[in-house]
Amino acid sequence: MAKLNHLFGRRKQRVRTAIRKKSSGRVRLSIFRSGKHIYAQLIDDNKGVTIAQASTVDKDLKAKVKSGANTEAAKQVGVLIAERAKSAKVTQVVFDRGGYLYHGRVKALADGAREGGLSF
Repeated sequence: MAKLNHLFGRRKQRVRTAIRKKSSGRVRLSIFRSGKHIYAQLIDDNKGVTIAQASTVDKDLKAKVKSGANTEAAKQVGVLIAERAKSAKVTQVVFDRGGYLYHGRVKALADGAREGGLSF
């Protein structure tokens, strides 16, 4: 198990390094995926602050979704984070998938954010 966590950490660091090189001052859309929920944050790395966040445990979204661990819920989180980004006047972001593969819930969240108006 320790080896898997180490490999995940290396993958995550590799993605973050590539993002830093390409971001050119844009806000980072970072995600965290657990077994039961999915979380998204908009982070301004220059200032070191979180601009907005959305997850399947939010009161607004918890009533709408049946489970927090499926692609429909992830898509709803993507749409919600895009709405909150618009209210914070953010339209251009760089997508930080962490160490996760761009597949399933991660891809659904990204598609929902694009449908909501974010561009990356």
